[in-house]
Amino acid sequence: MKLPKCLSDLWTLILSGDCWDLEVRERLKQQVVEMKEKFPGFRPGLAILQVGNRDDSNLYINMKLKAAAEIGISANHIKLPNTATEADVLKCIASLNGDPAVHGFIVQLPLDSDKPINTEKITNAVAPEKDVDGLSSINAGKLSRGDLGDCFIPCTPKGCMELIRQTGIQVAGKRAVVIGRSKIVGAPMHDLLLWNHATVTVCHSKTSTLAEEVGKADILVVAAGKAEMVKGEWIKPGAVVIDCGINHVPDSTKASGKRVVGDVAYSTAKERASYITPVPGGVGPMTVAMLMQSTVESAQRFLEKFQPGKWNIQYNQLILKTPVPSDIEISQSCILKPIDQVAKEVGLLPDEVELYGQTKAKVHLSALKRLKNQPDGKYIVVTGITPTPLGEGKSTTTVGLVQALGAHLHQNVFACVRQPSQGPTFGIKGGAAGGGYCQVIPMEEFNLHLTGDIHAITAANNLVAAAIDTRIFHELTQTDQALYDRLVPSVNGVRKFSGIQIRRLQKLGINKTDPMALTKEEVSLFVRLDIDPGTITWQRVLDTNDRFLRKITIGQSPTEKGFSRTAQFDITVSSEIMAVLALSDGLDDMKKRLGRIVVASSRRGEPVTTDDLGVTGALAVLMKDAVKPNLMQTLEGTPVFVHAGPFANIAHGNSSVLADKIALKLVGEEGFVVTEAGFGADIGMEKFFNIKCRYSGLRPHVVVLVATVRALKMHGGGPAVTAGVPLPKEYMEENLQLLAKGCSNLNKQIQNARMFGVPVVVAVNAFRTDTKAELALVVQLAKEAGAFDAVECTHWAEGGKGAVALAQAVQRASQTPSNFTFLYNVELPVIDKIRLIAQQIYGASDIELLPEAQKKVALYTKQGFGNLPICMAKTHLSLSHDPEKKGAPTGFILPVRDIRASVGAGFLYPLVGTMTTMPGLPTRPCFYDIDLDTVSGEVNGLF
Repeated sequence: MKLPKCLSDLWTLILSGDCWDLEVRERLKQQVVEMKEKFPGFRPGLAILQVGNRDDSNLYINMKLKAAAEIGISANHIKLPNTATEADVLKCIASLNGDPAVHGFIVQLPLDSDKPINTEKITNAVAPEKDVDGLSSINAGKLSRGDLGDCFIPCTPKGCMELIRQTGIQVAGKRAVVIGRSKIVGAPMHDLLLWNHATVTVCHSKTSTLAEEVGKADILVVAAGKAEMVKGEWIKPGAVVIDCGINHVPDSTKASGKRVVGDVAYSTAKERASYITPVPGGVGPMTVAMLMQSTVESAQRFLEKFQPGKWNIQYNQLILKTPVPSDIEISQSCILKPIDQVAKEVGLLPDEVELYGQTKAKVHLSALKRLKNQPDGKYIVVTGITPTPLGEGKSTTTVGLVQALGAHLHQNVFACVRQPSQGPTFGIKGGAAGGGYCQVIPMEEFNLHLTGDIHAITAANNLVAAAIDTRIFHELTQTDQALYDRLVPSVNGVRKFSGIQIRRLQKLGINKTDPMALTKEEVSLFVRLDIDPGTITWQRVLDTNDRFLRKITIGQSPTEKGFSRTAQFDITVSSEIMAVLALSDGLDDMKKRLGRIVVASSRRGEPVTTDDLGVTGALAVLMKDAVKPNLMQTLEGTPVFVHAGPFANIAHGNSSVLADKIALKLVGEEGFVVTEAGFGADIGMEKFFNIKCRYSGLRPHVVVLVATVRALKMHGGGPAVTAGVPLPKEYMEENLQLLAKGCSNLNKQIQNARMFGVPVVVAVNAFRTDTKAELALVVQLAKEAGAFDAVECTHWAEGGKGAVALAQAVQRASQTPSNFTFLYNVELPVIDKIRLIAQQIYGASDIELLPEAQKKVALYTKQGFGNLPICMAKTHLSLSHDPEKKGAPTGFILPVRDIRASVGAGFLYPLVGTMTTMPGLPTRPCFYDIDLDTVSGEVNGLF
């Protein structure tokens, strides 16, 4: 055996840990380099959790951090104060256990806390696969059973074995004695020597024949913690002596007054031993080296099991039935994964996930901050041709596509969809979880309440409504001074402006912070919003289709002193607060948007905002949980974010920016995020591009355009399609001429998508009434119209399997250059922006602004809102303003009867043509078919 130069003693060779440590570090450094070359961007990760601030712990940790840096390991030192409780430590451990960037994880002992903490409970909380200290019961158990290749070994015994191996002496058959029985050194050292085929005796300070036992040892390992307990004359000549002791004894010759010695009397022992470790400089450095080695080994195991960037995700195998059962029967027959498992599979940390039972969770925005340097994945938007009233399956296609990409093509993929409203669920539409074998599950929880976001919006919206009428009432019944005394009360003789009041003063040009310094004129200006009741645009909301609340009179109680006015209730999801939620990119941005909401104008023609009302902070508090995206899963186990549900007419009809941003980070550069835009491409997709992408800064890679033979026949001149009424025979029989004529709508929507510079893949949803010739014709005409590809899809009946061809087409399209561009510059005048949308997207020859719309253009331009994007509110049943005009009409004049402002959300919405109101409950609403089994607790019926 070739020994290093430092082992130069001719008789007793000194086993210098410092020397072997350097050799181990060089080897590990090379292994890390090889890992980085094979997996660019990858680094082994070590976390060290410390409780308190012990000097000795700090010293040891600094040694470990220095070694890690030298080798190329990314080390993270987490330091909790000595006031940390056991729960605090366990929470931190859970977070580190779930962090995929951490491969090795140790808790520095002893724990220096003022609070009682069970050390064994703490060490056992560390995930065994990351327990590079080898202190957990699972790793100790594997070691005691001899499973040396499937466990982590405590670093000091592992270092001792490495030093013994360096001597070249065979362990097998030798007699070994271990003095000490601790879980950290003695007990695991016994197991290691035993499974390396030595005959092992364990002794301790109470062993009566200690000297006799030591004298029999070919290999002696001492870890008793007693200074120079083992005498040199006890040692068998030629024995290998490993001294693990670190003890301080008095020494007047040292500046500190003490020196470090081991458990063995070194000066006499080295005269008899063939090899011996010095103290210090023997076992100590090897302990650190073995910690580094275990960390690198853990990282290598991670790379063997997990391909960097690829999720280790469990998919559910569908058991397909023919005929396809009802949606809720399919949903309830599926065995769901626990939602915390889904979160772990996609790379979310435990402290980033807030569980709402077993099937849904909220994801904290801290995940976005943690992943900020992660490259985004591919961004796919699903839209459709102009639909029939029955809908053409955009949600089903969205889910089918992600199931195909994930469960069948094994890509990282997220679906991002809107949260459905209780109004349509209990009204005429039913649920919105997809359908057939392509659903978000559990569908009943998806469709009912979810995590309460819509209820939060209801509360926030109605707080604003109450604040408006209350402010009008108080301004009409009180003097300036009385208002001022109530708005800025004296507390213990001191008056103080709140932060929101300071903002109002600054808005008014009053640069004063002392409430006593305002003049009478300034007090009057400050306290009087002077709202013109005729300009109030803010309504109360309710998440139910209650037609009898569409027009109401408020203020009829005698306490309101005759100050009544006409108002109305809208449905909650039409609230601007919903649009604000969907377009916010963080808590701070949401709060600012909430504060910018304009609710009315003053009699002077100035906009009155929620910030002026003083409710911004309260709104943010009500919405603080709603801003977190909701995590669910599909039938095949792929992840879904369900977040926000703004209307697709008076708002932009897309799920939240935050959900998309977090999902794009989680899937990684090669992954996919599939989101859905409401209504047809002329509405939802146009708003997705011009509004959502403008505010998010995200750039789409592919448009998936959903088409059906049924809808295209309608656009070709087929009879009306009505919900609840059997389809006319034209839709049940092959009619290629009618279909070809209707493809004018498909052609126009393909052109609309390509106008933004994004490749288009057409998904042709196949129904059982469609013939092969009809489906083939749609595919052919779509390609001729400029689609990148067109694919027949059967995912409703087959799940992801039926959308594999679509997924492959999307993959190919995502590799092509995307030259995304907006349709218009927001700096253009309001009229020009409206005209561009009408002419380019709808096919109109021009627009006509009716008198009310003209007044609003002038008002909003004067108020400084003219540079906002445009959110057209028109029928979704035609490219034009007239739902009866099918196909791709041209040459029409688009009438704009009014324009309204969602300043907080950040757009103006022109009202085009005659807008239909949200339908009330029909004679037989959906809730007739919904019931609860009070024994099983299951929801039954149709959604």
